[in-house]
Amino acid sequence: MKASELSPFSIGIMGGSGALQLLDARDGFVVTTPWGDPSSEITQVTVGACVVPQAAWMIQRHGNPHRIPPHRVNYRANLWALKEAGVRHVIAINAVGGIRPNFLPADLVLVDQLIDYTWGRAHTYSDGPDQPLVHCEFGEPYHGPMRSALIEAGERCGVGMHLEGCYGATQGPRLETEAEIRRMARDGCDVVGMTGMPEAGLARELGLDYACLCVVANPAAGIGGEPISLEELYEVLATAMGKVGQLLSHLPDPEQFA
Repeated sequence: MKASELSPFSIGIMGGSGALQLLDARDGFVVTTPWGDPSSEITQVTVGACVVPQAAWMIQRHGNPHRIPPHRVNYRANLWALKEAGVRHVIAINAVGGIRPNFLPADLVLVDQLIDYTWGRAHTYSDGPDQPLVHCEFGEPYHGPMRSALIEAGERCGVGMHLEGCYGATQGPRLETEAEIRRMARDGCDVVGMTGMPEAGLARELGLDYACLCVVANPAAGIGGEPISLEELYEVLATAMGKVGQLLSHLPDPEQFA
């Protein structure tokens, strides 16, 4: 079916399969887009349950089960499906490595800037058939009502967040070398992840209000002094996602923010 045939909800969530378990999930729908198939079904979930319950649409970025590597995610289809389903505000939930020394495992970071180190990904709608060329303004990639709503949610439920940080988007799926992390630190990156781009840029092209909530899973290579353990990484994520769930349950209506 087409996403435009779904009930229109103003909030969309882009996250991993773990994020779906935090929410009151209901029906899932297989949708099609002009850009191919989204990563997963588009699933109806509930956010803001402790304030004003709001229906939202969610897509699992890496599929369900978790199988799609970062460079193979169909970012264009994912964002297009949310837009067609009536979404105006997007929460992106991203697992990251901490580069800034005080960004510790299980911390939440509401990033405000971005550097893109990816390559070869379908990163614009402008090269599609009959699509106009769009030079979208991107100076503040995460500024908007959704970011303000997440800050308000944190204040309501007492979940602390770092409210600034620069996301460095790498190609993956391998983790980074210590030399790459040193370069990224010199460039001004505070966290490193593999799915931040082209997602944020595509959201801006579509006129979507997009905020990126990062979950620090581990110190980046060379920061913690020990090799990165994937087992420990997943344990930290399981703990930190509980805080994400609290935030989403206290989310106010982003429409109330300018």
